[in-house]
Amino acid sequence: MRLQYGILACIFLFAVALAYGITQTAEFVAFSSAQPVLSAMRDSLPPALKKGGPVTASDWDAWVRSRDKEIRGRLQGGEEDTLTNLLRLGVTYTKQERISFADLMSYGYSSVTDVANKRADDLVRALAAANLSEGMQEIRAFLEKQGFNLDAPDGRKKAKAYMLANLVRQRDEVVKWVAEMKSKNPNLYQAFKVRGISTDSNLYPDYLIEQHLRHMMEKGALKPGSIRRVAIVGPGLDFVNKNDGADFYPPQTTQPFAVLDSLARLGLSDPATVQLYTFDISPRVNHQIERAVQRAAAGYPYTIQLLCSPEQQWEASYRKGFLEYWRTFGDQIGTPVTPIAVPAGASEIKNRAISVRPEVVSRLTPVDMNIVFQTLTLPPDQQFDLVIGTNIFIYYGSLEQSLARANLGTMIRPGGYLITDEALPGKAPTSLSDSVITSVPVKKNDTERMYTYAREK
Repeated sequence: MRLQYGILACIFLFAVALAYGITQTAEFVAFSSAQPVLSAMRDSLPPALKKGGPVTASDWDAWVRSRDKEIRGRLQGGEEDTLTNLLRLGVTYTKQERISFADLMSYGYSSVTDVANKRADDLVRALAAANLSEGMQEIRAFLEKQGFNLDAPDGRKKAKAYMLANLVRQRDEVVKWVAEMKSKNPNLYQAFKVRGISTDSNLYPDYLIEQHLRHMMEKGALKPGSIRRVAIVGPGLDFVNKNDGADFYPPQTTQPFAVLDSLARLGLSDPATVQLYTFDISPRVNHQIERAVQRAAAGYPYTIQLLCSPEQQWEASYRKGFLEYWRTFGDQIGTPVTPIAVPAGASEIKNRAISVRPEVVSRLTPVDMNIVFQTLTLPPDQQFDLVIGTNIFIYYGSLEQSLARANLGTMIRPGGYLITDEALPGKAPTSLSDSVITSVPVKKNDTERMYTYAREK
């Protein structure tokens, strides 16, 4: 029966791919496509492309493959971040108080140090036990991949030291990030270019996306019913996210469904016919979406836990708008269901849940692709009306952001848009022009922005 289910799922996915038109795998960007960007940004070229003469096709091919491998290798750093978030914020394995970002900044010279040590002991003990939850299974598998034997005392001791070392690294990154925010660093949108690539997510960018889409409609940039094909770069996988996560819910992807919900609410798309693709380099993210689509083929919905932690510092308009968004999330694509109860250790979190209809889940198509270095060659009728990328381009430097902007321009139809919460460089020639910007004040001295890049008609 299990084999039959797998065969049926594979047939379904192949049929979906044929129906939607994207059947090829991603290919590396050709030198001819990258050359205009490389020429315009020759001062920003890496050593491998600076050899005293013009960059050649063979230089590009060797570098782009090597660099793609390096970028994918940074996923390990993102996994370390997830482990560290679990250490700071998990509530299922310990009764110790949670370690917020504010607390983390004093780690090493305050009572937070003792709390962290006790948390690490509790987490190692929990991970070594049997019958782990899905999220904890993934964390244990990650630690074992790093060579830690949690069944042996010495392995558990080394795993604890590894966790605390990662906590120190995250503390230092947070301190640096706060300083950069205060200094208004002009390169803030490239601040994570050497960090591990994290997959964690939350609802706040999704709320900003809906606000931005509404603003674009008000400006006349988007018309009702105009969005038929959408792509999301880096859809994310939420499990103990760094802001207000915990570990009482299973890993989940939220943004694809948030976007479909907003598009339907605003009348921009029909959930029954819209086609949504996800582009990601993370096997965990791609597998999560593949599995959801397979289960949808068998008639199963996809349940999402919707976490919210209102802050006292929020501007009144932001609080009102976000809470209304949170309360209505999913009303276009599913139905409310009983949420997982929030444990006492995370009482500041509010939670509700929705069950996304299988026919909506089936609109998703995951593609393993590095949007900077890989592309899909699409005929005009298969190009995207809208591409969305939040908290993803910040992991790249200016050259790679420019390459991504140029590459996406080839996959977006004339008159279509790329929207992102990061300002992308405009020095290199691309077919995407700066367009509508939405600013949303969150709290004092904190304004979130969404940027639009329009494909020339």
